[in-house]
Amino acid sequence: MGSKLDVVFVSPGARGQLYQELGNTLTAIEPPSWAGMLATYCRDRGFSVDILDAEAMNLSPTGAAEEVVARDPRLAVLVVYGHQPSASTQSMTAAGETLRAIRDGNPEIATLIVGGHVSALPERTLLEEAVDYVCEGEGPRTIEQLLTLLRDGSKDEIEKVEGLWYREGDAVRHTARAQNVDDLDAAFPSLAWDLLPMDRYRAHNWHCFDDLDRREPYASFYTSLGCPYACTFCCINAPFGRSGIRYHSPEQVIGQIDHLVANYGVRNIKIVDEMFVLNRRHVEGICDHIIERGHDLNIWAYARVDTVKSGLLPKMRAAGIRWLALGIESASAHVRDGAAKKFGQEQIQATIGEIQSADINVIGNYIFGLPDDDHETMKATLELAMSLNCEFANFYSAMAYPGSPLYRTALERGWALPESWDAYSQHAFDALPLPTERVAAADVLRFRDEAFHAYFENPQYLDFIEAKFGRQTRTHVESMTQHRLKRKLT
Repeated sequence: MGSKLDVVFVSPGARGQLYQELGNTLTAIEPPSWAGMLATYCRDRGFSVDILDAEAMNLSPTGAAEEVVARDPRLAVLVVYGHQPSASTQSMTAAGETLRAIRDGNPEIATLIVGGHVSALPERTLLEEAVDYVCEGEGPRTIEQLLTLLRDGSKDEIEKVEGLWYREGDAVRHTARAQNVDDLDAAFPSLAWDLLPMDRYRAHNWHCFDDLDRREPYASFYTSLGCPYACTFCCINAPFGRSGIRYHSPEQVIGQIDHLVANYGVRNIKIVDEMFVLNRRHVEGICDHIIERGHDLNIWAYARVDTVKSGLLPKMRAAGIRWLALGIESASAHVRDGAAKKFGQEQIQATIGEIQSADINVIGNYIFGLPDDDHETMKATLELAMSLNCEFANFYSAMAYPGSPLYRTALERGWALPESWDAYSQHAFDALPLPTERVAAADVLRFRDEAFHAYFENPQYLDFIEAKFGRQTRTHVESMTQHRLKRKLT
């Protein structure tokens, strides 16, 4: 195959643009899981690969492009999956700027973009961005087929590459989606950790409330892909083409953990799965392996109020699962029903109580500005959050992310959408949430920002945090609330 580098996977960076000053110290810097998975997939199939994590290296789009041009690959793949579904769209601005800079630096380098946002809007992405190819689908088979053509000099057979959008003169062409990989262990036996700057990653501040000086090292990876649910605001299944879930084996997962502990001293881990606490056999299998190894871990993962089973919680805690994030969303049953979250308030309170009784911390996730929201329901949601008094809370304003049912509704009803992709970031200066029939977008955003400070400046919360984690953590939270987001809209 020669000595030329086949492919460099680029994780675009725009931490300051997306999180303002919060990106300096408070937010996590996470390994780009999908870039690492795709790199492994291609390397195992004989291609030479590299990864450029522009976010971790704090590179501007121009700086990232310069690195790509210097490496001179056959193909540069911009991986825009993000660390959560929403992060895919908000990273598109930096991805687009990087693509333009690569083309300016060396137009001979072929470029491809892959990710959740891209799968939701493949034709628009091809027409708007300075990119040669767009992948509709999860990516590995499309990239493998495209690399084979580029390496063999058979670009005239481009129509044979599955899941590809491309230009043919002035015409836009595309092929049928590639089939999703069916065996995750075989396709992604590990992340290409050796290609990542592992000394650059750090956990979220709250993840280490029990030891704020140990936020590094940090790792994140999937134990499953997809989600069987259909929450209206979520776009997790856009690259997969359908709802559903596929699992890694517990043996593969413990292999990843063993490697991270032995080679990088990792203790802090995020399980990226959209819904980790779902399949009891899967969760128990992973926990059993961790307990058998005796690893000292600090893990966080996502769960649903209606999937947490109390009998499993002690084993999860023994395995080092110390934080569970729950999508509570709203205090209003009507608003939750409209978002396809059908569980009751008594169940919310009971589940949180069971989790905390098992000595596992809870992150409550709340959304303001869902379609059925008004001022009273948003106020009730804040009051619920404060009464539940979880160890941490995330407050979001409703966004119509491309690929979500809410995005389709917004188009059908003519709702105003952000003019730039980074405005889909919850913390960006130009963030633009959805309005509701009764609440203007600016009021939703203002309420979200005020709710953050009301929660974290609440003496009841601060006393709870100090009693549980110590004075240093209380002081840290008080320092966190000194940051005030600047907003264009409000």
